[in-house]
Amino acid sequence: MIISEILKELELLAPRAYAEGFDNTGLLVGDANAQVSGVLIALDTLETVVDEAIANNCNLIVSFHPIIFSGLKKITGTSYVERVVLKAIKNDIAIYAIHTALDNSFNGVNAGICDRLKLTNRKILIPQKGTIKKLVAYAPTQEAEALKQSLFKAGAGSLGNYDDCSFSNTGIGTYRGNEDSNPVVGTKHEFISADETQISVTFPKHLEKAVIKALHDAHSYEEVAYEVLTLENTNQNIGMGMIGTLEKPMDEAVFLTYLKKQMNAQVVRHSNFRNKKIEKVAVLGGSGSFAIGAAKGAGADIFITADLKYHDFYTAENEILLADIGHYESEQFTKELLHTFLSKKISNFAPALPRGRVILSKINTNPISYF
Repeated sequence: MIISEILKELELLAPRAYAEGFDNTGLLVGDANAQVSGVLIALDTLETVVDEAIANNCNLIVSFHPIIFSGLKKITGTSYVERVVLKAIKNDIAIYAIHTALDNSFNGVNAGICDRLKLTNRKILIPQKGTIKKLVAYAPTQEAEALKQSLFKAGAGSLGNYDDCSFSNTGIGTYRGNEDSNPVVGTKHEFISADETQISVTFPKHLEKAVIKALHDAHSYEEVAYEVLTLENTNQNIGMGMIGTLEKPMDEAVFLTYLKKQMNAQVVRHSNFRNKKIEKVAVLGGSGSFAIGAAKGAGADIFITADLKYHDFYTAENEILLADIGHYESEQFTKELLHTFLSKKISNFAPALPRGRVILSKINTNPISYF
């Protein structure tokens, strides 16, 4: 089994098409065609983590955070980032980062927090825009049904709990080929009028290449007429943060004690109590101050995140309780999520790489200590 096969599985969980524009996800170091000896799952890729991979004969590190975030102009070992990259290259170890692609996944980082807090009725807090595409294609009427089936097979036509969704409209298509043309119907320079069907299907943007390939593969025309549009409709299964409901409302102090225990947090920094029960809970792993307004708008009683600054707490304005549990603490269980996902996938499709070769890193990469 080669590295690219594992990466394909990871992109089923968290397609890179939904990573934030500022991020650096994907294969950062290594050869995608190399044979896999073992996989190490880590939150961060530090030198100690590379050493751990070497000791366990793992030549692929799947890391939540990207070790290379901005461009490297040199790799001389003068910074911790350069030293990690050098050591990985010297030891033929590949590094893959999943970061905000997993943040935006419905079954990603924030779902993990919801699992820890036992939240139900979950919804994405900030749905990502521009994630739904629409294909409008034109085909000879006698080919329309077969073409639709090919598009459905490629993943087009799914809407919420439904699939094989499309809209068709018939009409007359016209064309005239030039000297270099090779028309399926008619001859060069001949004006042709043909019965055609307009087919419309929607699809998630990460499937665009596959859908367009299916269109061309199934279409008989030399030149295929089609349009791809980006819709304003929001996909409720992709985006930042998540909001859910507790099974039973809790007093604020009781909930913060519960939160601290469930998230294994050393401390919880919070805004002033509102003296109201906690029932509706919004979460966002990592730095989440930008989502305070969204949490308020969603009617959350509390917003749990990390890296809140002094003045961020003022924005609670007695409308919501803000809780900062720490960056590492909010994302630490992401390792287990990835480990469980890959272990199941690999045992299903790659018996040659036993489940035991997907290893959970034992290194605590939290750079913050508490006194």
